[in-house]
Amino acid sequence: MLSDWKKELETLKMCLADLRVSLDVAQRIEKISSLEREFQRPDLWDNPSLAQKTMQELALHQTKVKIFDELELELEETTTLWQLATEEDDVSLESEVEREIKALQQRFEALELEILLSGPYDGNNAILTLHAGAGGTEAQDWVQMLYRLYIRWGERHGYKVETLDFLNGEEAGIKSATLSFSGENAYGYAKSEKGVHRLVRISPFDASGRRHTSFASVDVIPEVSEDNEITIDSEDLRVDTYRSGGAGGQHVNKTDSAIRITHLPSGVVVQCQSERSQTQNKAAAMRVLQAKLLELKRKEQEAEISEIRGEQQEIAWGSQIRSYVFHPYNMVKDHRTNEETGNVSAVMDGEIDAFIAAYLQKTKIV
Repeated sequence: MLSDWKKELETLKMCLADLRVSLDVAQRIEKISSLEREFQRPDLWDNPSLAQKTMQELALHQTKVKIFDELELELEETTTLWQLATEEDDVSLESEVEREIKALQQRFEALELEILLSGPYDGNNAILTLHAGAGGTEAQDWVQMLYRLYIRWGERHGYKVETLDFLNGEEAGIKSATLSFSGENAYGYAKSEKGVHRLVRISPFDASGRRHTSFASVDVIPEVSEDNEITIDSEDLRVDTYRSGGAGGQHVNKTDSAIRITHLPSGVVVQCQSERSQTQNKAAAMRVLQAKLLELKRKEQEAEISEIRGEQQEIAWGSQIRSYVFHPYNMVKDHRTNEETGNVSAVMDGEIDAFIAAYLQKTKIV
């Protein structure tokens, strides 16, 4: 019935009003005008770094306002369509009204989730690293499953997914791997995956068919570019080359193209290997090093704050955030939010948005 959609439209109007406040549309419009005046300064490009940041900030505010304006227009058009169909009692338009309202509801939900990304690096690209826990081949196979999961998740969201480092398991699977996700808000969403992931299943590597529990750690850090907080002195670096041992390719194990960089003052080690040139591998490794040094600095600052507050933090290898149970039943459950699903195959194919949304809702600043 057309009359049934009136309440849905009224709810969407209230959501639009809330979004206007959450996005602070009026202030963004003022900021756009201010930044546009900045671009009229003839000396702006004397500082290319500042000019680039100004351009990025302007584009961000313009995008947010544009999204809001488009939603407002679509809601007006859908409301007009509903009013026309109701006045004319044209039931042939009912399916179109329903389709438009449901599409709007999905867009509102996506935007409301995006608003929760308010951290200083949430808009950045993400670097995700996987490590196998104890358990040999079983744990390494679990890392390979997660490796595929995150690649599929990134592709679903239109991110550029790149494998920066890859260490094969001794018999099967992967010991460790590093992926980069390039695209808007990649870190803001991927950060929810940081922690220890637990798998329970009948092991395909156990001839007795026994149930095994495996662990893998996931670390996620934001990629930064020329961050003013981090300065890297080339004399503090030791750069080693070695033969790639990745997942295949005509150059793998034939050329010394892989790069390992050690930051001597901190002891942080990063490496990158692929079918690309040594120069490209070095550039990618420096991206990871920049991100890791920033993360190290942030952790040191958090530790100092905790010490001042007298907080006691657990010293452990991460924290178990999610369990993936394949036997004796099918379930994936996030222990931080209690979000769960019985559709294990979908989750392993990259459908983890429900877990990410629940985490962002739970950790939002009220």
